[in-house]
Amino acid sequence: MKELYIKHIAQLLSVQDWQVENCAQMFEDGDTIPFISRYRKERTGGLDDASVAEIKHWVDVFAEMEKRKATILETIEGQGKLTGELRAQIEGCVNAAVLEDLYLPYRPKRRTRATVAKEAGLEPLADKMYAVAVADPGVEARKYLSDKVASIEDALAGARDIIAERLSETASVRETLRGIFRTRRVVSKATKAADTPEAAKYRSYFNFSMPLERIPSHNLLAMLRAQNEGFLSVSIDADPERCAKKMYYDFCQERRYPSPALGEQIREAVSDAYKRLLEPSISNEVLKEAKQKADVESIRVFGENLRQLLLASPVGQKRTLAIDPGFRNGCKLAVLDERGDLLYHTIIYPHPPQNEKVKSIVALSDLLEKYKVEAVAIGNGTASRETEDFMKKVALPEGCRVWTVSEDGASIYSASEVARAEFPDEDVTVRGAVSIGRRLMDPLSELVKIDPKSLGVGQYQHDVDQGLLKEKLDNTVESCVNSVGVNVNTASPWLLRYVAGIGPVLADNIVAYRKSEGDFRSRSDFRKVPRLGDKAFRQCAGFLRIPGAANPLDNSAVHPESYHIVDRMARSLGVPVGELVGNAELCGRLRAEDFVEPDFGLPTVQDILKELVKPGRDPREAASAFEFAQDIRSIEDLVPGMELPGIVTNITNFGAFVDIGLHENGLIHASQMGVRGMADPSKILKLHQHIKVTVLSVDLDRNRISLRLVR
Repeated sequence: MKELYIKHIAQLLSVQDWQVENCAQMFEDGDTIPFISRYRKERTGGLDDASVAEIKHWVDVFAEMEKRKATILETIEGQGKLTGELRAQIEGCVNAAVLEDLYLPYRPKRRTRATVAKEAGLEPLADKMYAVAVADPGVEARKYLSDKVASIEDALAGARDIIAERLSETASVRETLRGIFRTRRVVSKATKAADTPEAAKYRSYFNFSMPLERIPSHNLLAMLRAQNEGFLSVSIDADPERCAKKMYYDFCQERRYPSPALGEQIREAVSDAYKRLLEPSISNEVLKEAKQKADVESIRVFGENLRQLLLASPVGQKRTLAIDPGFRNGCKLAVLDERGDLLYHTIIYPHPPQNEKVKSIVALSDLLEKYKVEAVAIGNGTASRETEDFMKKVALPEGCRVWTVSEDGASIYSASEVARAEFPDEDVTVRGAVSIGRRLMDPLSELVKIDPKSLGVGQYQHDVDQGLLKEKLDNTVESCVNSVGVNVNTASPWLLRYVAGIGPVLADNIVAYRKSEGDFRSRSDFRKVPRLGDKAFRQCAGFLRIPGAANPLDNSAVHPESYHIVDRMARSLGVPVGELVGNAELCGRLRAEDFVEPDFGLPTVQDILKELVKPGRDPREAASAFEFAQDIRSIEDLVPGMELPGIVTNITNFGAFVDIGLHENGLIHASQMGVRGMADPSKILKLHQHIKVTVLSVDLDRNRISLRLVR
């Protein structure tokens, strides 16, 4: 990778040049983000996976920029206009907007007013006026009268068109205007279409204005969405007169002040260039630039929410009864074994209109006893609270607990190709209940099967850059899967494909091998999987676990390439490896510095020692039970000042949404987080966190609940 890009990325991300250079080289060698951040800390300086992912993003951006530069240089050279200075400017560019500015004068374009003027032979006149080389443009224009130019005014108008286009294609002019536009206010006004019920949700933007530099990302994205839907017009109040004056001043400073007659012509050309060519273009560019920043912030919030959702506490491998609650259509029940396989399913009708409570209690009691159920998962959708109340009438086996589980995305999963492949003979209701139960057992393993955008934790996810969103969410899912580790003998192909170096084809091959040959007994068995070569093995081996393997390191995050280091550690203590693994007292006798090697530095050895103390440790917290306020059943039951328990269901830049046991979620605005002024909700709360809130207000007409966080 070019030094130019390495230095720019390092400066942009506040890291060292060598860190970027090493990461870029490892990407080129085919190494993955999880592998680099976990097993190559010496080469990255200990960068975490998020930082490595950022470097990967910019490495890819500049790889595409290199291709664009090659196209631009080839085009300009084909026109015979590529000078050494221009080539250097293009090759030294690291900003996409500046690169396109440099290319703009040479880009093939449709027929314009300036084109017509050039065809009429007026470019020499424009050149002299542009260079302030004439005192009386009218006298000079007389020389260009022809059958295509009927009058002096026609000649001057054509020359002005050429000058206007030239100004609009000048990189310095465009960058100056961008600088002005970035400091101005973004303004939104209602259109005629806003007088409709559909536009009511945008009414706070019907006459809205805020400095572009300070507008929150969610405000800008909401305005732009409303504009796309035809309810608003959005623009930047850039002060046309000020911009035109600045353009004229810079023109004169670069050359010299023209005569009064020529000055009048230049001012007209400047004004035309601004109004007709530059203002629409620069306004769109700066709004697009602001949206890109808003996209990045929105995607960051989405990614952090997704991470917290995927790393939610698992109940673990327990026999589970999953309940998808409902009224008229009954409660769908699915019994799952410890591995999440479906054992039995049925439907009960404990609620109106059927009200088969006694029959339902008997059916449930039989299921709980027959299948030795250890946990009950109830979906949090329709009839959830009523089903929780009903379960209190059922005698649970000793140690069995009832949990409420988010249903977000369950309906998407139940109708997906993944669900059809898993349960080809079951209908969507059964698949949905199974998904609820599996989410309780292991949220990560189940949620990876669902498009993250369907999980209800995003902010304007359908409005942001979809390519960037996919990149961020894929990186987040991959990071979560690899940080937890995967049991290769139980993992689904949809979970395996997120393991570093695996992907869809190898994931299917691993499952196929497992079915035909039985469980993997050691990590060396991975090499027997078709198409899983040395490169893939190096990437994935440390993240795949084999519980019960003969070598206990095969069920740890210690990479096989480092097994010899553990052997050295065990020999130094005079014990077998199996006795060292999991023995904190023995590990405490070892000094990491004593086992450093040329290819395995201190960070790697320190990680090995941490892993030996708690091999295969799950970074997720243990699951904890939660109960809503029993006397709150509808929004009408709420009273300002009431204190309630709640669960955080979504976090945005402007606040956090909280489930307090009703159909409607409440909102804790960023100003009600218990700190002075506006808070960053993501730094105060976490997804699925159990909290206490105070009811501030209730809007029954709009079904809105305002809350304050109780510190």
